[in-house]
Amino acid sequence: MNNDIIFILDAGGTGFKFSAVKDYKEIIEPFTIPTASPTHEALLQKLIDGFHECEKRCGYPAKAISFCFPGPADYPNGIIGDLPNLPTFRGGVALKAMLENEFKVPVFINNDGDLFVYGEALGGLLPRVNEMLERQDNPKRYKNLFGVTLGTGFGGGIVINKVLVSGDNSAGGEIWCSRNCLYPDLIAEESVSIRAVRRVYAREAGIAFDDTPQPYDIFKIAQGEQEGNQEAALKSWDELTTVLADVISNGLRFTDGLAVIGGGLSGAWPVFMPMLIKKLNEPYNANGNIVPRMETEAFNLENEADCRRFAEKSGKMITVPFSDQQVWYDPTKRVGVGITKLGTSSAVAIGAYAYAMNQLR
Repeated sequence: MNNDIIFILDAGGTGFKFSAVKDYKEIIEPFTIPTASPTHEALLQKLIDGFHECEKRCGYPAKAISFCFPGPADYPNGIIGDLPNLPTFRGGVALKAMLENEFKVPVFINNDGDLFVYGEALGGLLPRVNEMLERQDNPKRYKNLFGVTLGTGFGGGIVINKVLVSGDNSAGGEIWCSRNCLYPDLIAEESVSIRAVRRVYAREAGIAFDDTPQPYDIFKIAQGEQEGNQEAALKSWDELTTVLADVISNGLRFTDGLAVIGGGLSGAWPVFMPMLIKKLNEPYNANGNIVPRMETEAFNLENEADCRRFAEKSGKMITVPFSDQQVWYDPTKRVGVGITKLGTSSAVAIGAYAYAMNQLR
């Protein structure tokens, strides 16, 4: 029963969310332990206690422990660096070795954005899009996925042909520090995060930041479903999507596949997705020359009409020169952008499980 049980942790600045996965399914109800602790040692003890609680709830020990933890970090060696959201982590903390000493099983640590995209590539958006293409008798299949998480911070990850791209320095897909196209002296995260949405609303509405509603309320105000400054709310999401479109377009230029969006702010997609797709498809004016933003056309995979156009079979048979042979040719180049199909935490759990199982083989 315990051969393939992997204990999982989704670690954030405010809470440690624990779970256990077997055969790509969560087998216990996830539970969260707040990170707030009086000392560094007390915080580390919460990690140990959480995994012991996983064992108690499963009734079996784990084959391995696999989880995401904020960076910067040396993920292969399981050493966490100086963390802005967890200020007690300074000078390098050897989490992998600590947990292996405690539980006597292999421990794997990765970035949350990486594991989120990996989970969506294996069991979420990527296979679901390919199933949709198959139903439409479209021979096109996608293998590559670029993903971002929008929340307290701005994370990302890349999967190429079902292989997670971690990079030589554990920094693959680290898009949070991309240059901010609206405010070049800032990083992208300062416009693509919870604090950014609130800050723009406060500025546009002329109110103090502490008096600003949370992003969910700003989303409802933008939709006209809640009282508030609708113009300020729409401006908040417009600034976010302007910077987000810049980062996603760069990611899609390199990966040339699908893009998936997760994180706490992804629930506001009815407001920001139409803006995002429009910006992704807007051309540049370079010295009077109109240049496409991307070589591909972006489609909103949350929109029924866009999905139909994205999935429809196109192209034609062409004749091979100097022969009677014919081959299929489709000149259309399409990329799709969608919202997480598994839910962000579940995608992270599936990604962490798959990563551990691959390492154990």
